[in-house]
Amino acid sequence: MNAFTYKRATSVDDALISIGAPPDSKFIGGGTNLIDLMKMGVEHPANLIDVSRLPLTNIEPHGDGTRIEGMVRNSAVVNHPLILERYPVLAMAILAGASPQIRNMATVAGNLLQRTRCFYFYDPSYRECNKRNPESGCAAVAGFNRIHAILGTSEHCIASHPSDMAVALAALEAMVQVKSVRGERSISMADFYRLPGNTPQVETTLQHGELITSIDLPAPFGKGSHYLKVRDRNSYAFALVSVAAVVELDESKRIRKARIALGGVAARPWRVPEAEHIMIGKEPNEATFKQAAYVLVQGAKPHRYNGFKVELARRSVVRALSIASGNSNA
Repeated sequence: MNAFTYKRATSVDDALISIGAPPDSKFIGGGTNLIDLMKMGVEHPANLIDVSRLPLTNIEPHGDGTRIEGMVRNSAVVNHPLILERYPVLAMAILAGASPQIRNMATVAGNLLQRTRCFYFYDPSYRECNKRNPESGCAAVAGFNRIHAILGTSEHCIASHPSDMAVALAALEAMVQVKSVRGERSISMADFYRLPGNTPQVETTLQHGELITSIDLPAPFGKGSHYLKVRDRNSYAFALVSVAAVVELDESKRIRKARIALGGVAARPWRVPEAEHIMIGKEPNEATFKQAAYVLVQGAKPHRYNGFKVELARRSVVRALSIASGNSNA
């Protein structure tokens, strides 16, 4: 690990001023991912600004929706009455991730900014990683790519995003509020993450010095939701495929509205609005869900070891939508 300076911010303004201009300065909250990356020689920040004690720890009504401030611990989210009542899919997603100890430390802002768990990214002995060494190549393309992405990839990177929470937030159409010395702005979950393209090292649309101050959830809809996570073991494992599904039925028990987001298959939570729209007005049955699943995974480009994810994703979508709509036998 390289030498670095450390400062504990005393206020939001203090944090924004302290981060300064150098791109090798970083905010640190719970530190559960950044510290690992520093120990392994992947990240080399020269300055750390600790924002974990900033007064951004509330979960409260906000307009018709709910605001979760950036330094709220993940464990606090899953136990909060507002979340359990209005957005159970978010609580399910967070509980499916990490361990109780990590959830007690991790902040919601930090959760969004986790970096990929690609084997080659995490091991600096592999020089071929465009995230660590731009234009060096992607060792995963020809390597062991079982956990890697099948959607939205490029020849430069096939890593997938690891967050469970982000998948649920995408399905809920959350907004990320950020602040810097330049001002404030809102970023939709649909626009927060970038696909790899030619610059896989640039993973989000955040600019240097921007601090995530809150995540805003819109008014809840539908009483049916489910988070399904398929992984190699039941505890403390990243998703091979995950699905966040929210379904609202009308008086005739047909689908009025639906939202689906996939995890474990792309560099960002994967949504295809067309897959949601084709379900509107239809009965919540296996045929309807299969149609949505095929649209959602259309265009998948599997590699040598992860081709199974295509069918796994389709079946997982059908299962999650069936449970969310109360038709678990579909």
